[in-house]
Amino acid sequence: MEKKEFAFNGMKVNGFIMLFVNLILTFLAIAGIVYGIILDSAPGGVLIGASVTTLIATFFIWGGFVMLEPNEARVMVFFGKYKGTFTDTGYFWVNPFLTTKKLSLRARNLDAEPIKVNDKTGNPVMIGLVLVWKLKDTYKAMFEIDSQTMAQAGTAGKNEVNIGTSVTSMMNAFENFVKTQSDAALRQVAGQYAYDDTDNHIEELTLRSGGDEINKQLEEKLDERLAMAGIEVVEARINYLAYAPEIAAVMLRRQQASAIITAREKIVEGAVSMVKMALDKLADEDIVELDDDKKAAMVSNLLVVLCGDESAQPVVNTGTLNH
Repeated sequence: MEKKEFAFNGMKVNGFIMLFVNLILTFLAIAGIVYGIILDSAPGGVLIGASVTTLIATFFIWGGFVMLEPNEARVMVFFGKYKGTFTDTGYFWVNPFLTTKKLSLRARNLDAEPIKVNDKTGNPVMIGLVLVWKLKDTYKAMFEIDSQTMAQAGTAGKNEVNIGTSVTSMMNAFENFVKTQSDAALRQVAGQYAYDDTDNHIEELTLRSGGDEINKQLEEKLDERLAMAGIEVVEARINYLAYAPEIAAVMLRRQQASAIITAREKIVEGAVSMVKMALDKLADEDIVELDDDKKAAMVSNLLVVLCGDESAQPVVNTGTLNH
């Protein structure tokens, strides 16, 4: 896509020089008017007319002063025509008939409130994100989206000066645009994945385990949506993820049951390994000879002891293993 933004290359003068010149012109104009009144003659009238014209010109000159701090820009418009973006830091004087719209190019933070979405399996989840963004293309920001109307709507009834054109109202309008688009992108990404592992034991990406890959996809979706407004996504990541309140208790029990089953599997696996080791040790060192029935009884007793939830109560057997 053709880049429409370009640097302002019109006339610009050091602001302090023009400030000094304008103060001198103002002083000379006032002095000329006073001296013309004192002369009270035809030359005096001419001097008064010239001085009044000069004084009026100084009022227009005052309107051409602009000041920019680092990471700020001014979009220059001349009677509706885009004349470039002014980004030079400092104090300058430009054509006073240019309309300048000040924008901030600094990074801004958006901590979006968690929203309710349905994951891939249809479960309602609460998900939120934190986003760092900044303006990259001032032409798109000002003219590709209706940011000025949005700024006016956002400041209606607040009696602001230059309503809809102040940098605060403009940046608030962009922030509202980013918030709306981030909600849409978050819903789109969250709907493609399950919250957690499914019961079919198929290894697949989930919202909980996705981590950096999910965040990367979220950044890509946001870049696609915000590029039209000249906004660059610096960083985007999910900072809140939980089941919706109406199913949170049920899912918690499901997770607890899954954890218990996994723990039991580990316990049984370890117990079987220990029983096998005990039988092999007894046979290798020829400590005692056990038939199949005695081995089965010993395995049963050991498994009960090793897999039981409570501590085993010792029983002293003074007879044979069959007793």
